[in-house]
Amino acid sequence: MFKVTPNPPDTDPISPYESPDSNKLNEAAERALDHHFPPTEPKPPKRNGQLFAVCPGINTEALLANASEDLLSISAIAADLADDVDGSRRSVALALSRMADGVHLLVERALDHLDEPEMAAIFAKQQLRVD
Repeated sequence: MFKVTPNPPDTDPISPYESPDSNKLNEAAERALDHHFPPTEPKPPKRNGQLFAVCPGINTEALLANASEDLLSISAIAADLADDVDGSRRSVALALSRMADGVHLLVERALDHLDEPEMAAIFAKQQLRVD
């Protein structure tokens, strides 16, 4: 039986990436693909056994303000608990409330010092290391 279709054309055995023009074409294709399909953001690094982590870009004032609010909440919870219990448990709850109040005062003082020029320079150095 006679075959009606012709044989496929002979192809050049040279790789398309071996000539300088094909390298330019490949680079152009890569640029076009990167433009229309940008590479995905790199995955954040895995945390090594940490349940919680603080983002490295947060400024010190925001961290201290959040710590201050959390300490106020802890103090309020402990004081409320002290109203509901008696004996040594009440003493423990009151001690926790007072400790949280003391640490809250320390954090507030640190916030007050943020406005001082020497502290601002220290925090600026820390921010440069983080960024």
